[in-house]
Amino acid sequence: MGANSNLFLMLQEQEINTNNFLPNKKEIHFSANEFVKNALESGEVDKVELFVQALRLSEALEVVKDKLKNSLPQENFEAFGVKGTYRSGGDSINYSEDEIYSTIKRDLDNRTELLKMAQKQEAFDAYGNQVPKVSTTPRKSSLAITF
Repeated sequence: MGANSNLFLMLQEQEINTNNFLPNKKEIHFSANEFVKNALESGEVDKVELFVQALRLSEALEVVKDKLKNSLPQENFEAFGVKGTYRSGGDSINYSEDEIYSTIKRDLDNRTELLKMAQKQEAFDAYGNQVPKVSTTPRKSSLAITF
């Protein structure tokens, strides 16, 4: 069994530096950052394996959290150092029911498509005007994870 074969056991061994029975958010973040720093600096862990274990543990905790949250009554509470405030979802306006809005939205969508096309080739709008090649903004790179 490797040094990092069970993330849960490693996390159990992690001491949370607090005088409180239940740590606050700042203490949790500090302790978690120290845990990761120490695990990586020790050189005894496989970073990918540790990440994958953390991902699985996070997924399991997300399911538990969602199920428990949905079982709570829809009312405010304060317990164990956490405050919960219930907020009603409210209503959303159905803009698409307005003919003028729908026309403008359709024109905007068509213009978006023209601007995308102009990035690859010369394009002209319905009035014969050349569609400019606008600048782009790079997106943040990410790591896609699938189970």
